[in-house]
Amino acid sequence: MYRYDTIDKEMVADRAAEFRAQVARRLSGELTEDQFKPLRLMNGLYLQLHAYMLRIAIPYGSLNPTQMRKLAWIARTYDRGYGHFTTRTNLQFHWIKLKDAPDILDHLASVDMHAIQTSGNCIRNVTADPYAGATAEEVDDPRVWAEAIRQWSTFHPEFSFLPRKFKIAVTAAPKDRTAARIHDIGLVLKRARDGSLGFEVIVGGGMGRTPHIGPTIREFLPVNRLMSYLEAILRVYNRHGRRDNIYKARIKILVAALGVEEFTRQVEAEWLKIGEDVDLPDTELARIRAAFAPTGFESLPHRSEALETEKAANPAFARFVRNNLKPHKKPGYGIVEISLKAIGETPGDATADQMDVVADLAERYGQGDIRVTHEQNLVLPHVKLDDVPAVWAALDAAGLATPNINLVSDIIACPGLDYCALANARAIPVAQNIAEKFRDAERAELIGELKIKISGCINACGHHHVGHIGILGVDKKGEEFYQLTLGGSGAEDASLGAILGPALPYDRVADAVDTLVDVYLRERTDGERFLDTFRRTGVAPFKEAVYADAH
Repeated sequence: MYRYDTIDKEMVADRAAEFRAQVARRLSGELTEDQFKPLRLMNGLYLQLHAYMLRIAIPYGSLNPTQMRKLAWIARTYDRGYGHFTTRTNLQFHWIKLKDAPDILDHLASVDMHAIQTSGNCIRNVTADPYAGATAEEVDDPRVWAEAIRQWSTFHPEFSFLPRKFKIAVTAAPKDRTAARIHDIGLVLKRARDGSLGFEVIVGGGMGRTPHIGPTIREFLPVNRLMSYLEAILRVYNRHGRRDNIYKARIKILVAALGVEEFTRQVEAEWLKIGEDVDLPDTELARIRAAFAPTGFESLPHRSEALETEKAANPAFARFVRNNLKPHKKPGYGIVEISLKAIGETPGDATADQMDVVADLAERYGQGDIRVTHEQNLVLPHVKLDDVPAVWAALDAAGLATPNINLVSDIIACPGLDYCALANARAIPVAQNIAEKFRDAERAELIGELKIKISGCINACGHHHVGHIGILGVDKKGEEFYQLTLGGSGAEDASLGAILGPALPYDRVADAVDTLVDVYLRERTDGERFLDTFRRTGVAPFKEAVYADAH
């Protein structure tokens, strides 16, 4: 993984020192809250319902064991013993005291971490495929390009005060694990017939009040022209993006207003003006790429007798292998996905002790590499198949071996009204109720891939618009109701869900999901996922069953 150089370290330390002075001025009363707010937000510090929340950047979801242990230590020392991993692969602490924030930033800086650009109208944390460098599907390592974008975008003077926040995702595999088409910019690495490497450039995706699946504005951009093309896109956005209306300020609104063809024309014209001077020099690309060069792999047989023996003897381990162990590009290795969705727990939460366990496992068995997924889980991307039984045993002891990756209880949920001042309704207990409904692991496997996504308000931090089943919390005269959508996808077959019908009260949501699953099991043909069946049948059979139940 990338190691911070002297410039990175000085930049992070200087920002932490600057914020310490700002906090001192706020605590002394020299700064009002209105004056302090933009300063704290530039350092990832939000004021939520009960306390301050600190959002820590995890660039392209990549952590080393030292960093994970530091997060665990901060959780114990300054929070309530846990942290929350988000859909941008960041980590949030929800119970921070303002006086402690400068000390936390200093501790983060000591392990090359920070909270820069986790808030504000700037380019936010760049995300990438959590299987990067491990999956045989990819045509290149997307982390190389995500790191290049991080360096280019951090404190970029032209793009630090955009009309609205800006999110970029990079993937290099046919299977999209980044939700690229719902980002402001999605970059998909591809190879041309002549073997050259380039990006499909997707612009104008997004969730919120007006969800959009991003259109492709360039089918193939040579990789050596990436920075100038990103600059052209952002200049067009900076020039025309709405600053008079926060609800119409995202680039998705601009792309829709101008039309894809006109937006593309303006970007291409701006790109010609910029030229190649701002593009990444080959020497700099080589420096970054070297940081991600594969190391430490052994020549191993494809089959692991230790793994097969344990599978045969232990049904719980066999279920974990079926659902949480993914193929690796190197023989004898696997990608272990760690679910943060244990039945009854808060999706995306990890305790300090659990963080320490993951750090230890990464150090002992995983080449010191940990990833965070946009679906709020963790990944050990490089584990020998022979070591998977030992990894599973340690995860099981720590409550981290739930075998439900991509299954019905692997639910994305925002913090909702339990924490967030913007929320209209709770999301966490809805997720817990649904997961409890599908506690039976055999039934969950019978159902197969089913992505449920829950948001506590229209800002859609839970990505409900692109859930196979999406759930949106709404406030009706002080009571929590939930609107269900069906047929969304954030993957390579991206689509927006269709509204099922009138919103349901809180106590009916889990039962409604159970009914939807029953309809799917009745209607599906061999090999169909929930999403496939819905796309074939349409909403009618699902709607009829749920609202017949309601009467």
